[in-house]
Amino acid sequence: MTTILVTGGTGTLGRLVTERLRGAGHEVRVLSRHSEPYAVDLREGGPALDRAVTGVDTIVHCATTQTGGDEKAAARLVEAARRADVPHLLYISIVGVDEVPFPYYKAKLAVERLVEESGLGWTVLRATQFHDLVATIVRVAAKLPVVLLPAGVSDQPIEVGEVADRLAELAVSPPAGRVEDMGGPEVLTFPDLARTYLKAAGKRRPVVSVPLAGKAYRAFRAGGHLAPREAVGKVTFAEYLARR
Repeated sequence: MTTILVTGGTGTLGRLVTERLRGAGHEVRVLSRHSEPYAVDLREGGPALDRAVTGVDTIVHCATTQTGGDEKAAARLVEAARRADVPHLLYISIVGVDEVPFPYYKAKLAVERLVEESGLGWTVLRATQFHDLVATIVRVAAKLPVVLLPAGVSDQPIEVGEVADRLAELAVSPPAGRVEDMGGPEVLTFPDLARTYLKAAGKRRPVVSVPLAGKAYRAFRAGGHLAPREAVGKVTFAEYLARR
């Protein structure tokens, strides 16, 4: 039995990773801001963080925020892991963080570098966007009479449970460095994704592609966030919607 700490263990991905590891018989500690006995804001650290990392074999770092602070949180976690001589730090990142100059991606890339330079045994897995996020983007856009989406941009959504399966596997394996990316089974344009959503939701809306500007948009148009050669996911976006 392995002792594993999952940061962000109550979140969309972390919760599933925790379930899989516990189901396999491992001892799992869940770290989040409101989850006792390891209720920790990673950006602040503190004694609870030191308790959380003491004696663990692997840290699976799933905690993240869109509002900033990922780099500071990762730095606190790495410092604590060093003090506790944790053998393995596993981080989940995003495909394209080194290609797309999007602020959230830049933060994820910075965390990757902190992990790689930590002096700990480490593994980094990059995945494409989860079905949940893509569905949210399209659902919000579909609230208007006309669905407005960025022109020329595709996505390759993947089922979060499949990423959780892979993380659980890596968590009980030796540190492997940067492992092969995980991409969803299909690369689809945003209009196609929107039409798939509208059909599943029983809605009728015209879909209009709107050209945008900026370096990040150009990088998304160029497909820097896609992994067509690593299309290992099985669940399609249509299948994900049908289940809901």
